[in-house]
Amino acid sequence: MDNELINIQTNEQGEQRVSARELHKALGIKERFSLWFGRYEDMFVAGSDFTSVGLPTVVNNGATRMLDDYSLSVDMAKHISMMTKTERGNQIRDYFIQIEKQWNSPELMMARSLQYANNKLIGYESKIAELTPKAELHDKFIATGEAIGVREASAEMGIKQNELVDVLLNHKYIYRQQGRNGKLQPYKKYVPKLFTLKSGGVGENGIEYTPRMRITPYGREYFYKKFVNPEQTELEMEE
Repeated sequence: MDNELINIQTNEQGEQRVSARELHKALGIKERFSLWFGRYEDMFVAGSDFTSVGLPTVVNNGATRMLDDYSLSVDMAKHISMMTKTERGNQIRDYFIQIEKQWNSPELMMARSLQYANNKLIGYESKIAELTPKAELHDKFIATGEAIGVREASAEMGIKQNELVDVLLNHKYIYRQQGRNGKLQPYKKYVPKLFTLKSGGVGENGIEYTPRMRITPYGREYFYKKFVNPEQTELEMEE
């Protein structure tokens, strides 16, 4: 028996699959492919035993066109070979049985398990690499451990102060007291999570002054991810 009577591929799910057209050719079937496969199609389950695929083929004028083909499970290919009832069919059936035994040997099962574990590890490493910039970003905003003013916060985020003020006003995180040049104040529902207020009081002239608004480390990270770099994972904000 030939070392490889028919090519067997392993898909992304770790399943062994066989081309129906290659099986048709290996069995030496003279009947047209579509008629031959149609006689077996209803005996098996589409999507499990076989799936429809295209086979790129170079035709006489050198162009490439897609021929209908099917990806078969080894079990389906084995049964079709057996149902052919020819010496060649028996050879290919025995070949598939031998392949299945090798595939299910303890050594190959262990190798597949190790490969699966390695792929999972690579996936975890990729996820860690993806999250590392986010962690560094978080560290950047908590480095001071304290709330800071709008001017300092805008510099930390890498944007202009008026841009930060405008976006916070437009999205109603803050408001201005007493007209256009009034002091910036946060809405109460965002204190103390996003903002803090430095205590107000009475000045030397006896006039009461408004508490000064500060943006917390969490607030700066939240606003950065929401408005400056929305590709970062946005923090959930509890109202």
